[in-house]
Amino acid sequence: MNALDYLQFVLAPQVVNGLALGVAVVLVALGLTIIFGMLDVINMSHGEFYAIGAYAALALGAAGISFWFLLVLVPVLMVPLGMAAERLLIRPVFDSRDRHVTTLLVTFGLALVVEDLLKVAFGPNTQRPPTPIPGATELAGIIVPNYRLFLIVVGAAIVSGVAYVVYRTRLGAMVRAAAFDRNMAASLGVPVALVYAGTFAFGVALAGLAGVLLAPIYSVFPTMGRDFILLAFTVVIVGGMGSIWGAVVAGLLLTQVQALASLVISPVWTDPIVFGTMVAFLVFRPQGLFGRLGHA
Repeated sequence: MNALDYLQFVLAPQVVNGLALGVAVVLVALGLTIIFGMLDVINMSHGEFYAIGAYAALALGAAGISFWFLLVLVPVLMVPLGMAAERLLIRPVFDSRDRHVTTLLVTFGLALVVEDLLKVAFGPNTQRPPTPIPGATELAGIIVPNYRLFLIVVGAAIVSGVAYVVYRTRLGAMVRAAAFDRNMAASLGVPVALVYAGTFAFGVALAGLAGVLLAPIYSVFPTMGRDFILLAFTVVIVGGMGSIWGAVVAGLLLTQVQALASLVISPVWTDPIVFGTMVAFLVFRPQGLFGRLGHA
């Protein structure tokens, strides 16, 4: 195989696959990084909210509801769920001395409960909804499934929309002000408690939307949240815990490292490389690539 064939038939498909996986990880990490940057809460149940979104899409799709309507319906249904979780679990322990440890344990317990409930409700077996956009497209000699192209485009639109709201609107200014100094923001008339609850619910809704979008590719099973959340946390840490653009850059870079490294080493070593990168950032640059939401 000459260099041109290797580039077209081996390297380029891996780059495209890495890009699709990167967008998927960024979609999951986006809500996670917003919740951490705003509330300073490590939400260990974020992966389970992602799984709830996927199962909701599966169940509602089986009932005859269109996939395109589910892209709107499921995130809307996730909002009251997120509001309830914030009000009942996060807010009572938010002002405790060991907030990070307490909220981590509370959300980890919630994750375990939700995972078992999903097993009881839907069974342990893997399920896969039909692909909404079948077929494939040839781009410069590379065969790319149409739905993955759709995922890349829609993922980019979602990230751009969220970034616009956070960095270019009055609502986003209130969110960033409360993230930087909640007492100062409250003194200026910002309803901090409502902003916190809304931000947590928004992060949960993004996780549910990611579940709807990724279910046709990665299938649906009770532990799917646990599998994705490890990589999502790595992305959040490397990008900067609370930085939207940091999550985007880190997600795309780390998944490209995974995809390209698998060409030269055994795939079993790609995850240790990614997690090793996270450890290196924690040691040498703990603020990540872009820092915190309230400081960006």
